[in-house]
Amino acid sequence: MPDPLPSDSPLAQSPLSGAALLDRIDALAAISAEEGRLSRLYLTPEHRRANDLVAGWMREAGMGVREDAVGNIVGRYDGERPGLPALLIGSHLDTVRDAGRYDGMLGVLSGIAVVADLHARGRRLPFAVEVIGFGDEEGTRFQSTLIGSRAIAGTFDPAVLDSRDAAGTRLADALTAFGLDPAAWATAAYKADDVLAYAELHIEQGPVLEALGRPVGVVTAIAGATRLAVTVEGMAGHAGTVPMTLRRDALAASAEMILAVEQLCSGQERLVGTVGRIEASPGATNVIAGKVRFTIDLRADRDPLRLERVGAVRARLEAIADARGVAIGFETLHESPAVACHPALMAQVAAAAEAEGLDAPELPSGAGHDAMAVAALTDIAMLFVRCERGISHNPAERITAADAEAGARVLARFVENFQPATSIP
Repeated sequence: MPDPLPSDSPLAQSPLSGAALLDRIDALAAISAEEGRLSRLYLTPEHRRANDLVAGWMREAGMGVREDAVGNIVGRYDGERPGLPALLIGSHLDTVRDAGRYDGMLGVLSGIAVVADLHARGRRLPFAVEVIGFGDEEGTRFQSTLIGSRAIAGTFDPAVLDSRDAAGTRLADALTAFGLDPAAWATAAYKADDVLAYAELHIEQGPVLEALGRPVGVVTAIAGATRLAVTVEGMAGHAGTVPMTLRRDALAASAEMILAVEQLCSGQERLVGTVGRIEASPGATNVIAGKVRFTIDLRADRDPLRLERVGAVRARLEAIADARGVAIGFETLHESPAVACHPALMAQVAAAAEAEGLDAPELPSGAGHDAMAVAALTDIAMLFVRCERGISHNPAERITAADAEAGARVLARFVENFQPATSIP
């Protein structure tokens, strides 16, 4: 039997305390490369300090700790006997620049709190529990997202080792500087037989739970995404001398196209479309725009719906271009399929919430998460926790201690009563 938690530990009396969770999040958020702003990138000195701090909390919670070949920090709490397959709990420790403090971190620290609760009660389960703090989910430094979770899932592309950050540092060299062996990247992968499922607690990053007045929600799927770059070419000309009827204005055409994207993506449940960037050339006040480039980000939790809407958007934009006498071109920047949470695990998350006296609505995730990469390895489940006004990737990111505790308690019940999806008829 492991030693009990130290009596002066903030989690000794109440391992699932929301206040204790937020205190630890504040301590972790203090590790930043920028004064007054939270910026913690992959394989930096700040990442090293964060891993070391989290490792200490994992050990205090009764876990054995290791750092894998790509810099993920992993704590293992053995089951009733050594060597049992594990339920994985995880999220990420890296941030975007000028980030909020709950994105990723809440999931890692809630997982540690769940294990601390088991440890404090001397409770061992018929499976192991492993908590993972992924080193890179955001992709901020090397522009390659989900490095940590792809590595454990066995889908890491070694070509990414040649990626360079803004300073020209190769990922392989950054791994070496971090004290790791880039040639050992494959050792981070788990064997499927050693894993039972993956669960991730995360702030919602959207306003739905707040609008419904619910502290937690059960995630149905992580939306698939298509990102397009659209180029519209007309004819530049003098703003004062070309009559309106004779213009081939690329910006006016693009404006109609952007409104068409909004129209075609409205009225469809769980479908969203966004034009987030636009550039007009030559970009002068007194010149008709001759060329415009804008982006489209289209997401849905059902791939057939997303792909149908992509086709509809392209067809409508081509029709607008033809009517206005401009040329149009499309470039696919990104394509990722939707990833469904396992229905049996969703039911277990919902049952855990109900046992805590909470009504947890089902909702999709429009944002990407480590779970979408881990799904290549095992069944996944996700639990969302309400965040104020749905703000994320922003210093204004906020949650309450009560909601943090509600999420941790639901996760704890889910873990203690967990059954692998494959064992459920």
